[in-house]
Amino acid sequence: MEPILRTESVTKIYDTGSLTVKAVDQVSLEIYPGEFVALVGPSGSGKTTMLAMLAGLLNMTQGSIRIDGHELGMLNEKEKTYFRREKIGFIFQANNLIPYLTALENVELMLRLNSTNSQYCRDEAKKLLGRLGLSDRLHNLPKQLSGGQQQRVAIARALIHDPSLVLADEPTAALDTERAYQVVQFFSELVHEQKRAGIMVTHDLRMTQHVDRVIQMVDGKIFKIIDDRTEIAAMSTGGRI
Repeated sequence: MEPILRTESVTKIYDTGSLTVKAVDQVSLEIYPGEFVALVGPSGSGKTTMLAMLAGLLNMTQGSIRIDGHELGMLNEKEKTYFRREKIGFIFQANNLIPYLTALENVELMLRLNSTNSQYCRDEAKKLLGRLGLSDRLHNLPKQLSGGQQQRVAIARALIHDPSLVLADEPTAALDTERAYQVVQFFSELVHEQKRAGIMVTHDLRMTQHVDRVIQMVDGKIFKIIDDRTEIAAMSTGGRI
């Protein structure tokens, strides 16, 4: 099985003239279809920078990022925009739902951007929102939804266009514990069922109970990769880092 995501020696250097900082330092990893991975580490360890490079939102200084067989570094900015629209789903910490669109319309929008038939957009959005337990919230605006419901809409929006790679940046940071567990469980189930490659950046080790691997970053480097279920379960009893 070929990995959906493969990075080789990815590095990001910030040079301000008086100071040179390696935010990400020689990171190589592979994520396979149906694999959900947590990227953890203290603040300043390079997690969010790495996620931004994987999404094509930030250019790497050196290295290689291949997503579904495509070399991200070979694309220009316009090509990256189209590539993200087709191949990458992104879940933000603040969900970034459009406030004047309903839950259904927020999810439909991703397919409409790809010029998909409007009836198909609506049918698929209804189906996915129903899978996430939101059939009775289709026509609610974001302000009429709880935080957990908003994040489930954000998950649906990130997955509706069949992306190969789904990235989540602290998706539970603004949620209470119960809603956070629900959101991560939904995310994990859909990644596994739909054979996506999923990466979640989190400071909350309790959320790792639903992942297949944990990648720890320290000072821009991969410090440790944990794939033992017993060790991951023990880690998930911890708090925030």
